[in-house]
Amino acid sequence: MTLAVTGATGQLGRLAIDHLLTLGTPSSEIVALVRRPEAAADLTAKGVTVRHFDYNQPDALAAALVGVDSLLLVSGSEFGRRATQHQAVIAAAKAAGVGRIVYTSAVGPDASINPVAPEHKATEAALAASGVPHVILRNGWYHENFLGDLASAAQAGQIVTAAGEGRVASAPRSEYAEAAAVVLASGEVGRTYTLTGDVAWSLDELAADLTKVVGREVVAQHVDAEAKSAALAGFGLDAGLVGFIVGVDLAIAAGELGVTNGALAGLIGRPTTPIIETLRAAA
Repeated sequence: MTLAVTGATGQLGRLAIDHLLTLGTPSSEIVALVRRPEAAADLTAKGVTVRHFDYNQPDALAAALVGVDSLLLVSGSEFGRRATQHQAVIAAAKAAGVGRIVYTSAVGPDASINPVAPEHKATEAALAASGVPHVILRNGWYHENFLGDLASAAQAGQIVTAAGEGRVASAPRSEYAEAAAVVLASGEVGRTYTLTGDVAWSLDELAADLTKVVGREVVAQHVDAEAKSAALAGFGLDAGLVGFIVGVDLAIAAGELGVTNGALAGLIGRPTTPIIETLRAAA
């Protein structure tokens, strides 16, 4: 069975390939789909087939998918273009005869206020309309999304948040990638997973973890959305990025990222790693 992974030199896709190899998938059965094949020379050296695959070149996608049985469609990174890009991949997969798609979505996209949700909702709808058998992995937030708070914690002794008392059930990116590899190799179809960390923590608890990591007291400064927007704009961030960051805080405040259900731990076969371990490794 030939398993392909999009974005295979990116953060999640590369980890998924590493996990496929660790889990015992022969390298000869893995196809790495990448925008820049020259960046995947190490995968070629391991026996992985590397093919050029650019979400922005839809006419060339189907040829790269010929012979693929199952495809891990890792969501793209170009916000505002992702729905169109993903729909092009789905259409190409159907044209190439790909038997199954596993897609990395987001938690509760149908009714979410999270700014990432609309493009995931559109992609899930495209998958449903395509008729291609599929599995949807609704990934929660990554621990790594909070590594930017390390500098603020170390320099100012605070993190500024508009998330209120909301909680985040995050997990390391590698564990989401491992779950994706498990599902991709399983052949399962017709299921939607909501994948999150085992522990839902508050921003005050994140500050306590940062205190242990950076060696000085760190507190969470709770502000409203307008105050955080003004602060971010004052640092020179453009309006779109400000809206995205504050929108995530508001989704946390609404309880959207605090879901815990054990599904991620079940797929990887162990408890998820606490966020303090990721913070320590980065620091």
